[in-house]
Formats: sequence, C-alpha cells, structure tokens
Amino acid sequence: MFTRASAIVCRRTLLRTNVISQEVITCRHIHLNSQIKRTPRSSSLFNLHKNCRITGIPLVRYASTNETPSQKSPYDEIPDPPTPLEDIVENIVKVHSNGEPTLESIGLAGYTPVGLVQKFLEFMHISLDIPWWTTIVIGTICVRIIIFPLVVKAQKNMIKLSNHMPVITQMQQRMTEARQSGDQYESARAATELMQYMKKSDVSVLRNFIVPLVQAPVFLSFFLALRGMANAPVESLKHGGFWWLQDLTIHDPYYIMPIVTSVTMYITIELGADGTDLKTMGMLRYVLRALPFVILPFMIHFPGAILTYWASANFISLIQTGLLKVPYIRKALDMPIRIKHASPVAGSNRNFVEEFRESWTNMKISKQLAARERADAIQFSAAGKGPIIKTFKYDPTKQKGQSTILTKNR
Repeated sequence: MFTRASAIVCRRTLLRTNVISQEVITCRHIHLNSQIKRTPRSSSLFNLHKNCRITGIPLVRYASTNETPSQKSPYDEIPDPPTPLEDIVENIVKVHSNGEPTLESIGLAGYTPVGLVQKFLEFMHISLDIPWWTTIVIGTICVRIIIFPLVVKAQKNMIKLSNHMPVITQMQQRMTEARQSGDQYESARAATELMQYMKKSDVSVLRNFIVPLVQAPVFLSFFLALRGMANAPVESLKHGGFWWLQDLTIHDPYYIMPIVTSVTMYITIELGADGTDLKTMGMLRYVLRALPFVILPFMIHFPGAILTYWASANFISLIQTGLLKVPYIRKALDMPIRIKHASPVAGSNRNFVEEFRESWTNMKISKQLAARERADAIQFSAAGKGPIIKTFKYDPTKQKGQSTILTKNR
C-alpha cells in the first residue's frame, strides 16, 4: 500500500516538473522575434524524449544580456580609393542600317580635314550602298570636278606663257649675260624689263603651280584618311575591293596597282595635265620626271585603298587633258590658241648635262657677286667709322706748311 502511494506521488511530481502548459513563449532576439509553442511531454519516466510533440522550433539565438552594442571605429579599415571618372568608359558601338559600325565608334571621322574626308566617304558608302573601291573613285571624281576651274586657268596661263616664251627667253639670256659680266646695272635693268613685259602680257610662271599647290593638301588629306581607315581597320574594307585586290587594307600582292600608279603619274607630268609645262622649269623638270620611279619602292607597301585613290586621280587628270584638247570644249572655255614657233626656243633642246653645267655656273657667279657686294659693304662701313687714310704727300691740317707754299708761289 505504502509502495503504491509512493509511486503515485512520484508520478505526479514528474508530471508537474516535465509538463508545460500550452502557452506562447516569445523569444526576443537582436533581429527578429520568434514564437515557440510547446506541448506537454509524455509522462513516461524512462522514455520521455520519444513521446514529446514539438510544434515550434526556435531558429535564432536569444538576445545577449550585454546591453552595450559593439561599435567599430571607422578608422580601423582604410577603404579602397574610388574609381576615377575617366576610367569609367561606356563602350557603345553605333551601327548603320546595313549593320556596319560607324567610323566614329572606332575613333575615326573627326572634324579635322582628314576626318571630314572620312565622313564624306562614309556618307557615300552608306547612302549609295556601293563598295568601298567605287566610293573612293566617285569621291576622287567629285574633288577633281571642284578643282577643274583651277586646271582650266592654269592651262590658259601655260598657253600664254608658251606663246611669249621666245621674247621671255631672250630677256632672261640678256639678264644672265649681264650678271656673268658683273654689270649689276644692266642685270637689274633686264630684270625690270622682263617683269614689265610679263605683267603686260598677263603671264606668270607662278600660276602654273596653282593646281599642284591646291592638290597637295587635298591629296594629303585623302592619303591620311584612307591610311587611318586601313590601319584601324574598317572591317568592310577587307571585302570592299575589286578583282585581284579584294582586301583594301593590305598592299597589292601582285604589284599591279603600284606600277599602274607610277606609269600614269609619269604620263601626267609629261603631258602637263595639271597645268605644268616642263619646258619652262629648267632643272626641275628632270626631278619631276624621276619622281614616279623614285617613289615606286615605297608605293608597293601602301594599302590598296590609297593606291586606288592615287591611280584614279591620275586617270582623271589624263581624261581632263584629253577633254581640253577637243576644239569645241576649248572654244567653250575661251582658251587661247597655242602658237607654233618656227625656231625652237633657246635652251629647250639642252640635255641634262648642259642644264646642270649652266645652273652650276650661274650659281658660282651669283656667289661671287654676293661676296663682292659683301666686301664693298664692309669697306664702306670701315671708311665711315675708322681713321682717315693718308692719300697725300703733306698734312693739310698743318698751317705752317701751307703758308710756306703760298709764299713761294708769290
């Protein structure tokens, strides 16, 4: 009996300590509140953990009893330096309607003369939807049409100069002879008469260089523009060529374009297609004749785009020369008639050795005259600054000698 009562008391004690009434326990945490619901456990004395029923499991830890939060000093760590604005580059590739990237997106087509040429070629290539070699040829034709009035003016001046060349040559010969003899007065007089005659006849040697001087910056702009496009490279240039030269970013593997360019350049110089007359240039005409063959070794390394432009420019010059020989066109442009002289102009038939010898002689004479003028100037300056040079037998500053002479004369 007593044993049974002890077991009942022990059982009730265990139930009182192990059974938790149904209530909601709120757990406070640093970041969130979790509600846990617990149910009574089993009253089994030996297997309580098997009969437990858990309805809520706390997933966070309880709040710390330390009420002082940990603070970190801002000076404990050195932050990384900020990224400069210059390094933040937004790479945006703009494309045309045909899918090709714009020249601006690859760093070309600015507002310099070279960039404007690139913009012009790109506009024609996209708007007309033509290959690059056709674009280069059409662009060259447009530029040569703009320069054509200057070519006509240079041709007129060249014809006038050729018609008056016998008289001009005689005056130049007289001026050269006077310079060689040392007669500066006669040389200056002949030079003045030559200038007056050329002004009266409305001719000038410098006018023949108008077209080359205008074409030089245009040619240089096209040259640099096409070289920049080939070096970038512009991807569409790699398949925008013709026949054997499909890739315009590389040189001609068969060297056909460099040879064609050199030959057409030589013919252009010989015919005076750009308003230049080789007969009036003296030694310079030999330099111009040798120029196409001197630059040929360098041409073979030029990209196909540059050679396409250069060769097309030479062909257009030859076509212009042929058109200016048509009588109807010459009459429409009011071009003068070339006079055929009975006797050849003096000096026009001299070879290279004679021309070089005369030029060397004239250069030595000019050097001697310049040295003589320099010596005269030094002597004149010394005479005005230095002491008086004695050129008499007696001293005129002494009165005694002068009075004695007067007495004897009486």
